[in-house]
Amino acid sequence: MRRLAERPGGGGRRSGAGRTLVAKPSVLIWLDDAGEYLRAAEAAGLSSTVDLVTTPLSSDPPDALLSGADAMLAWRPPARLALRAPRLTWIQSLTGGCEQFLGPDVPATVVLTCARGTHRVQMTEHILAALFMCAKDLAGIVRDQGERRWRRRVNPTLSGATLGILGLGAIGAEIARVASLLGMRVIGTKRDATPLPHVVQVLSPAETPRVLAESDYVLLLLPSTVETKGIVDKTALGRMKPGAYLLNFGRGDLVVDGDLIAAVSERRIAGAVLDVYTTEPLPATHAFWTTPGIVVLPHVGGLHPQRDSLVAALWVENLRRFLAGQPLREVVDRARGY
Repeated sequence: MRRLAERPGGGGRRSGAGRTLVAKPSVLIWLDDAGEYLRAAEAAGLSSTVDLVTTPLSSDPPDALLSGADAMLAWRPPARLALRAPRLTWIQSLTGGCEQFLGPDVPATVVLTCARGTHRVQMTEHILAALFMCAKDLAGIVRDQGERRWRRRVNPTLSGATLGILGLGAIGAEIARVASLLGMRVIGTKRDATPLPHVVQVLSPAETPRVLAESDYVLLLLPSTVETKGIVDKTALGRMKPGAYLLNFGRGDLVVDGDLIAAVSERRIAGAVLDVYTTEPLPATHAFWTTPGIVVLPHVGGLHPQRDSLVAALWVENLRRFLAGQPLREVVDRARGY
């Protein structure tokens, strides 16, 4: 644990959630390496106005730290957070998806913000890599090299193909922009089905079957909610073209694993590239590892050498707003689940 400043007594200030805080709020950072976040707060001139307290992710935060925390930066909630952190008014998640924070351990009175938008560039590049892997059979070419086998391929182009995106958020919009530059036709779904640049048709979630039927590549970017869990099942896969590929960069529980394995094994779809899984790390005994046509990526889509600096910039902006009693950015809608 590293405490950067002592908490003095004294007057109060209003938090983003409307509660009265002591003059120097305590912000608990539950993270093994908090250096990027501490430096960002110092560079923004906020270190002297808050008590920044760090504790390693490798162990549960001590009760003494949780009981005094007004805000928190973390990957997930500690156990029994509601009972152990009665003063908590704001949590900044380090991830874009926040389903781990939506259980009873986090009271509805706590404002929850996520890292939405900070993965836009690296996710887009990983998804492009997955598209080229499918279109150009790059995995097969690498296998051929290992066997010293000269086998030329006539590969289709991405240009002219249809990319269907389920979940046209910030990342989906960026993928649409880049894919359109490659000559792809982009369609997709969005809860608010208003037009988006570079997307030929923005449809409501109710029209997901149409997206599945028209797409050569189906990209999942949905959050994990009651409505989306298991959305890609035998029925959904049956609506896809036999030559289509499934790419999942959203959440692992969007897909019914057994149904996908059967669809790929029986060549009812061409294959899949997966970056997220219901259980992570993916168990060594899982059939995804050994099913021909399924490529397993070890949840790398959002990783980036400067990822922490990108999230830290958002956190510092929210910390500034929190201290000023202003609305926070990227607030999670608990009813929608994202």
